[in-house]
Amino acid sequence: MDLGTFYVALTVEDIKVSKAFYEGLGFKKLEKNGGSVEEKWMVMENGSNKIGLFQGMFPQNTLTYNPTDARSIYQKLKAGGYELTHVSKNIDADSGPCYFAMTDPDGNPILIDQHND
Repeated sequence: MDLGTFYVALTVEDIKVSKAFYEGLGFKKLEKNGGSVEEKWMVMENGSNKIGLFQGMFPQNTLTYNPTDARSIYQKLKAGGYELTHVSKNIDADSGPCYFAMTDPDGNPILIDQHND
């Protein structure tokens, strides 16, 4: 099962302040599909390390994966008895963005988020 790109989605109070902090550590906003301060979310990278900054979107920090085929992962986990806490309305569509979420045994949220086909 290929979960794709991994990053931690950080819940932040002020995305401008957080962006400046992580830029000081050498992180830069992804040029393509990286969000923006105005959208109140952005993904930043420093080499192979990625973090997401999300203001007002998640209740707590979240482990995030961006696979190329979230639907097949969803089907495998659902068939395996995993409890899914959130599922996008279009998860059963043939294509397009979709997501689903679950928590690990210790309550850590995990988001599987496919951005494109």
